[in-house]
Amino acid sequence: MTGEPPLGFVGLGAIGTPLARALLESGHRLVVYDVEVSRAESVGSGAQVAGSPREVADRAEVVFVSLPTPDVVREVASGRDGLVSGSALKVYVDLSTTGVAVAREVAEVFAAAGVAVVDAPVSGGVAGANAGTLAVMAAGEDEALARVKPLLRVFGENVFHVGRESGQGQLAKVLNNLLSATAVAITSEALVLGATAGLEAQTLLDIFNAGSGRNTATSAKFPTHVLPETFASGFRLALMAKDVELCLAEAHALGVPMRLGELVQQLWTLAAAESAPDADHTEFARVVEEWSGHRIAGRERSAT
Repeated sequence: MTGEPPLGFVGLGAIGTPLARALLESGHRLVVYDVEVSRAESVGSGAQVAGSPREVADRAEVVFVSLPTPDVVREVASGRDGLVSGSALKVYVDLSTTGVAVAREVAEVFAAAGVAVVDAPVSGGVAGANAGTLAVMAAGEDEALARVKPLLRVFGENVFHVGRESGQGQLAKVLNNLLSATAVAITSEALVLGATAGLEAQTLLDIFNAGSGRNTATSAKFPTHVLPETFASGFRLALMAKDVELCLAEAHALGVPMRLGELVQQLWTLAAAESAPDADHTEFARVVEEWSGHRIAGRERSAT
């Protein structure tokens, strides 16, 4: 693959870094950029480090981005020294969770410049990124999807073609995260109630996972991050709150009532306001404890 143009990658956080590294290790040349230069340098010795998004798009025909918020996506795409100004760029692939409206807005900017867009948010967290087992929800024109699908499969165990229009991948992703956020919220409340009544948290999780209450929170997040107090899933609470908000915004735009979804959004918005900016999303359980005045049994921690 050494004779092919390099791939570009912008945004090297907890998800972006292992994805960029996977592309590099699969034999592709890579040019990368992140506002924190040390992150770019940590991808691997074979990656070229660019000085701006535009410089990435001056060297690479296909550029991936993995960015934290819609505003950052806008800036990287079309701000000063943004990707759209690059001379080599032909396909823009957004792995971020930007929401439907911003995905369409950015796609219009690239379309005007003759750049194809693949809206391809991912799910599976840091563990899935490191293991190469992410689910990818890809939307875009057939030709662009055909070009990037083999690349998406480098880190995506399942690549779903959800449609041709930018924003369709985003909607699939925020719906997924609404379900995930709901699972974390209700599992927190269930364990707090059980603990208050004298039931042991691990036993409850075992029961839920053997029965019909099983979900991603009971099967993975609480055993791994809440009960042992690691709180290190790699996904911030504030970002989960943002994703839920993006989902409800699209529901409102389409006139679709989501009564339960609105309650979940309110809970996550409150939890984000009451938590540190860098709090892990599994720390939602701590917030529920504080609201209830009760603690999940078996968890002892120093007072703060």
